Amino acid sequence: MQLSCDRTLFSNAFSIAASAVPSRTPKDVLRNVFMSVTGRGVELVGTDQETAIRFRVDGVKTSSTGDVLLPTQRVASILRELQDQLLDIIVDERTIILKAASATFRLSSEDPQEFPPVPEFTATDFFRVPAPVFRQMVRRTAFATDSESTRYALGGLLLEFGEGTVTLAATDSRRLAVTTAVCEVQGKPELPGKTTVVPTKAMLLLERSIDATADFVDIVVRDNDVLLRTGPCTVYSRLVEGRFPRYRDVIPRSGSVNIPLPVAQFLSAVKQSQIVTDEESRGVDFFFSNSLLTLSSQASDIGDSKIEMPVEFDHEDVRITFDPRYVAEFLRVLSPETLVDLQLTDSDTAAVFRVEDSYTYVIMPLSQDR
Repeated sequence: MQLSCDRTLFSNAFSIAASAVPSRTPKDVLRNVFMSVTGRGVELVGTDQETAIRFRVDGVKTSSTGDVLLPTQRVASILRELQDQLLDIIVDERTIILKAASATFRLSSEDPQEFPPVPEFTATDFFRVPAPVFRQMVRRTAFATDSESTRYALGGLLLEFGEGTVTLAATDSRRLAVTTAVCEVQGKPELPGKTTVVPTKAMLLLERSIDATADFVDIVVRDNDVLLRTGPCTVYSRLVEGRFPRYRDVIPRSGSVNIPLPVAQFLSAVKQSQIVTDEESRGVDFFFSNSLLTLSSQASDIGDSKIEMPVEFDHEDVRITFDPRYVAEFLRVLSPETLVDLQLTDSDTAAVFRVEDSYTYVIMPLSQDR
């Protein structure tokens, strides 16, 4: 088998496929990227058997067909260091030759038949979401998951379909992120019969694979797994087991105070308030009074701080304590010019941040007696 390719295009595709390759695994075959050359083109596949990526490679010329396992770390290093535009890949049984104008590398390879099969996206009935919208949805929710939780459902994103809508929700039991967008259908896809929780890793792999030219993300949900396709990339993942919390019950229906906050200025104030905190005293007091927000923090071995920011506030004073990390992580996924609406009830009730009608973020306050 022999093929010629644009090194940059192949390197980018290889990097995406390799992102699904596990860093540690007892199965040596999973340390490779599987390359399949058929009459339909060239595909690269990486998997840890829970999550997988298929990526179609552009800029390849070949009259050959066949399969080969590419050792991930060695090939990644070669592609990263080479500067030549064109790259030839020659496969002779268990030997791989990567040849450029300035260098030639000969690597040994394992048996490609030992690589586990990875499902393909062959469905004609599926849900469809504009790619830039879905990418933004993942960014606005994935940070709120808890990968270390023993409650496995908290380590994934809830994926829900309604009449013409799709919703992503994520929580670690201390905060909740929910975002909704318009969704189309192709054919007649059935709504999932049970709760669909997709591992955070799979969603982030997809989010990183969406480029500026992608139009849509196509989604097929089955009983135990999900397939997501965008442009040349398909992500496969098993679903997370376990019950996802009844997240709608957590969102307060209304608050006594609504405060508009500009993201850029608010994020700057929150980041400043984080400076004087430590592991024992993470909380920052947010005090709203007389058109002014005062953020104050104190750590016994460090010192204290007070940051002031003008706000539109004309109500009774409200003091509430947050972990500033949770506020900052939310603000970082928004554009600096965004205006956020903060809904407060009292110092003990969850605070709700809203961005238009499509994005809701809920944070539980900390005890002020900490």
